[in-house]
Amino acid sequence: MAEALAVARAAGAAGEVPVGAVVIHDGRLLGRAGNAPVASHDPTAHAEILALRQAAATTGNYRLPGSTLYVTLEPCAMCVGAALQARVARLVFGCHDPKSGAAGSVLDLTDQARFNHRIVVAAGVESEAAAALLRSFFRTRRTREGGD
Repeated sequence: MAEALAVARAAGAAGEVPVGAVVIHDGRLLGRAGNAPVASHDPTAHAEILALRQAAATTGNYRLPGSTLYVTLEPCAMCVGAALQARVARLVFGCHDPKSGAAGSVLDLTDQARFNHRIVVAAGVESEAAAALLRSFFRTRRTREGGD
């Protein structure tokens, strides 16, 4: 999670929402990324998607069985869907996302009997550090935009 927090800080410094993701398999770093939809003009350029793409390229396989996806913020439906398609075994995330979290907050796509894959979830890992990054980012953004 420390690496995910580091890439989240870098994303925030670049003007992106500070979310970071890392894919690990058997202790080996396969992929890591921070959010990049603003810079890339790509609504799918969430940290999780980019980290999964990098992990797939590293392994030469779009399936990542046995891997763990670490993310600073609970993934949205798109990102959980990508993790399911990649056959990620485990999801570890920092803080919950009460507006779009798809690993338990708004809905839980990780454990649906109708899907052919399930992901084991560990929530709340380094949650305060992850939440602090988001609070600071949005506080600064509101101040710049004239909000309170």
